Amino acid sequence: MGAWESLRQAIGAGDASRVAEEVLRLDEAGRKEVARELPGHIAAARDAAHERYHRREAEAEQAAERAREKFVRDRTARGLSSDEAHEIWWGGAYYEHGHRADWAERDAWIEPMRVAGAGTLSTAAAVATWLYRRDFTRWRRTRDLDPLLRVITARSPQWQADLAVRLALRLRATRAQTRDDSAELALEMLRRTGAVPPAHDPLVVAWVSAPSGLEHDPLAGHLVPRIFEAEGVGRALREDRVEPPEWDRERHSWLRSLRDLADAGRLDRDLLVDGCVRRFLLGGDAADLRFFVRLHDLLSPAPSRERARDYLRLLPAAPGPVAELALRELRRAGGLSGEEAGEAVEALLFRAEGKLVRAGLTLLDRAARDAEGGLDHLAPALASAFLSESYEVQERAVRLAVRHAGRFSPVGAEAVREAATGLPPEPAARLSAAYGEVDSSPVEEADDFRPVPLPSFEAPAREPFPPAFGDLTGTYTRLRDGIEFERWLDGFVRDPAARTAGKPLPDGTRLYGHRHWTRPDQWAEALLREAAGPDAEPPVPEPERAPVPVRVRVRVRRIIRVHTAEAGVEIDAGRPIPVTGGGIAGSLAELGIPRSGRGHVRETPSAGGGMPGISTVSPGLRRRPKEEPRDRLPDPGSVSPPHRAMLLRCAEVHAALKAGTLPPYLLATPTLTSGHIDPAELVARLEGYERAGARALPADLQQALLRLPREVDPDVVARGGRLTSEPGVALAHWLKDRPEPVTRVDWSHGDTQYTHDRQPGEPHPRLHPRIRLEPAGPPLLDVLLADPSPHRWEEHGAHMDSWRLLLPSDREAVAVHLLPHLLNGWDRPGHFHRYVAELFHQDGPVGEGVALLVAYLLADRGWYQSAERGRELLLRAVAAGCLPAAECGRQLGLALRRTAVKLNDALSSLEECARQGAHKEVWEIMAGLLPVYLPGPGERTHSAHTRALVFAAEAARRADACGPIPEIAQIAARKATSGFVRAARALHERLDR
Repeated sequence: MGAWESLRQAIGAGDASRVAEEVLRLDEAGRKEVARELPGHIAAARDAAHERYHRREAEAEQAAERAREKFVRDRTARGLSSDEAHEIWWGGAYYEHGHRADWAERDAWIEPMRVAGAGTLSTAAAVATWLYRRDFTRWRRTRDLDPLLRVITARSPQWQADLAVRLALRLRATRAQTRDDSAELALEMLRRTGAVPPAHDPLVVAWVSAPSGLEHDPLAGHLVPRIFEAEGVGRALREDRVEPPEWDRERHSWLRSLRDLADAGRLDRDLLVDGCVRRFLLGGDAADLRFFVRLHDLLSPAPSRERARDYLRLLPAAPGPVAELALRELRRAGGLSGEEAGEAVEALLFRAEGKLVRAGLTLLDRAARDAEGGLDHLAPALASAFLSESYEVQERAVRLAVRHAGRFSPVGAEAVREAATGLPPEPAARLSAAYGEVDSSPVEEADDFRPVPLPSFEAPAREPFPPAFGDLTGTYTRLRDGIEFERWLDGFVRDPAARTAGKPLPDGTRLYGHRHWTRPDQWAEALLREAAGPDAEPPVPEPERAPVPVRVRVRVRRIIRVHTAEAGVEIDAGRPIPVTGGGIAGSLAELGIPRSGRGHVRETPSAGGGMPGISTVSPGLRRRPKEEPRDRLPDPGSVSPPHRAMLLRCAEVHAALKAGTLPPYLLATPTLTSGHIDPAELVARLEGYERAGARALPADLQQALLRLPREVDPDVVARGGRLTSEPGVALAHWLKDRPEPVTRVDWSHGDTQYTHDRQPGEPHPRLHPRIRLEPAGPPLLDVLLADPSPHRWEEHGAHMDSWRLLLPSDREAVAVHLLPHLLNGWDRPGHFHRYVAELFHQDGPVGEGVALLVAYLLADRGWYQSAERGRELLLRAVAAGCLPAAECGRQLGLALRRTAVKLNDALSSLEECARQGAHKEVWEIMAGLLPVYLPGPGERTHSAHTRALVFAAEAARRADACGPIPEIAQIAARKATSGFVRAARALHERLDR
């Protein structure tokens, strides 16, 4: 067998170690032969590996299919339907079972090919190119470099050093590099060969990103000085700590290693400190320089006058932590000269950080006290302080200027007076007493705000409702929205002949295998089957209550819950349990927990002689046994109320079909696409019922009443009053005295839990939407006009696009039903905002529900929510005249207090809405927000409260608002001079005109 044929077989086996052995046995002629054949073999090796993977994948799929069939047979033998068995299979991850081919097998050919090329190609340049061909890109990096290193280290030392340098120069700061072994191989070759590392920034970044023992690393002497110049090192080490976190104790610490080497004299401490300062002077943001700040502090350099000039250069523009470090080192270095002090003061007073500005004022005061003679040279520094946005800084600067007023010449005093023109009135008055009259008249700021008309939004047309479906069997699977649902149900009841016409239905095993029907299309299929074969529906299957083993370890003094096969037993062990001669297990058995059988308790000794424990092993149940209804309707808590209302109507049509009491047509079919029913048409339908002696379906009648508009022509009311049947009397009463549901929104905090925007242990806010209808209504009204659950699970949120059609004249009730889906953006559909926008074009009053929806979505920046969508909702609501602005502000304030939405996001959206014509409504929102958002007694203020007040003052000016707000007046009356109080005072003065 030739050299190439032998090596080709080793490559085909996907064994890199075997390839390395074959290469090392080759002579010069064999290496040349292999090097010649390798490039042309890439496609063949890849195809062979892919074919092998697909073959194993097919075998795995066949094995999984056999396992699935066996699983379904076993479960159906135990009484489950085929559908339920399949749901358990796919939902319980049973299909895993190891029946999978490893995706990495597709790339098994790559490493053998790389090893073959590394051992046979002649030049180092060719090998460096070969190893990282685009053909060899992998999804999973190879950790085992041994086969590759074995063939490389068989070459001459000069060749290896050349390859090491070439591999280092190929490094790039790219994501692809993190998926291959280029950095690891380059560093290993540099260490093995002792070659001088090239001056290449990505090499230094790769070195610090994959550290080894720094003390024994031969690269340390070359690369440590370069970490202060190479771009990207600071970002790579920004999370480095002297003490790694608890969960990552094995993590290497560069800070600790460099400090220890400096303490041991292995590295020059001054060289490291100078490197940090040099890095600071090169610039960068705070994240890039964080590591070097920590290293500088850790090294604790001795005070140095030689570095004072460098530290001064850092004060004006370096990131805050670097500037603080520089100021600290300047203070340690000793007194500054007059020129240096002036330079430092001017640099600090121009900064935005209040801490540094205050430090500059302290330095200015000290410079003034230490200076001899006049202080005219400090006038520019005072001017800088007067221009600060911080009232506290301005106050301190004025006090300092007044204290040293006598040491300024007339020229210097004039400079101070001119610089003080922008001061607030009170500080300006104190400065005038020492320097002469200061012009403190407020400068009118240029305002580019111009009121504009609101944008126009096209309201959806209320068109006639489409006719009933004629082809029932061809459309029953397409009931995806409320309009299709109503058309199909109308066609089924109205046209008996269509119930049995059309294509035959598929086998009903899947339908009847479900205990509950939660989708309208399932009910539609059941109706068609009942019409085709009366009384052919099999009994409702029994719920599965398969025992689930549960092992619980508890202490005796806790509440112990043990579920046996027969019943659940709850033991309150809050006080010591008397232990009899039978031990803990015997004592618990006397209290009702069996010692043996399917549920039992076993005593376990306590480590260290402490309180003994018990282990309970019980078959348990997924849920406590209970009597369940024998119909197909799901549990009320498993679906949203509007969804359940649709299913109730299906269920009563199904029951009427079985009983032979179907009416000639339905009452609740809308006449408009908005979901409304023309009152005259409903009266006519009931007149037809009376003539035919038909009996109205209760849920159908209730749904019809809910779809009536709020304003009805008096002639129609009079015509409805002449109806004599029970449904007619109900209609007449509804037209004369329509009940009004009362809604509200309650907030609370539930158990601590983790969400995408909340940390573990932080209280999780919950909404409790409330709907009350007094007196209580019939069943369907009790579903649609009753409190929705604040929780969501199973089918909650299904058919949300149809909810507005169920309550077209009660949009506030629909809003309340949407609220349980509001806070968790991950579970909220991406088109949720569309359902809210549709409410603006329905009928009925609006209240806390609509207000909270608009307010929260205005500030939410969740997974599916954008700022544009939130602003559009508010503008649409204003344009439609249905925005309760003050209540919207109140709910926004509560959301800011209790959820993850941010004030800055809310204010930026409100600013944009004001510029698009909603400036009056924006002020009303702020007027409602401030009383609930601002801190109450015992609460601390923060900068967001001040920002809210400043924005409110601007909103009030734009809206020309007046009328004081009591909460703002109370804050304005305080004697404090903080920015918060001054902002409240400015707003109160504008409103109290």
